[in-house]
Amino acid sequence: MAGHRKKRKPMAEINVVPYIDVMLVLMVVFMITAPMLTEGISVELPKLTAEPVKVDQKEALVVSIKADGSYYINLGAKVDKAVKLDTIGEQVSKIIRAKPNTQVLVRGDKAIAYGRVVELMAVLQKSGVPNLGLITEPEQ
Repeated sequence: MAGHRKKRKPMAEINVVPYIDVMLVLMVVFMITAPMLTEGISVELPKLTAEPVKVDQKEALVVSIKADGSYYINLGAKVDKAVKLDTIGEQVSKIIRAKPNTQVLVRGDKAIAYGRVVELMAVLQKSGVPNLGLITEPEQ
């Protein structure tokens, strides 16, 4: 019985190394593409039954857009003259650096184009405003 060979048992293990490699590649792809999908300004949309947010009027920074397209910055009771969109970012950035917990609110006339409000919000976001609120009138 010199030619007798031993029978091998079939291997019942799964080699998971290739699956780990595929998973890591997919994870890298999702990590790179996810920030590209969330481009823009994050805004929490209001609901009809939402309760009004309590705002300290003395500490709130309100940026207003009138129907004629002019911008105004109001800090507390102080109302400034009309300001250009280019200078709003600089002024708001200085205020946020001095007082990081300042609430920033946007007050826009209903006749103003939505694009103008979005431009203002983008400027405020670039100036370092972490959270932005929108002022509206309650429904009667």
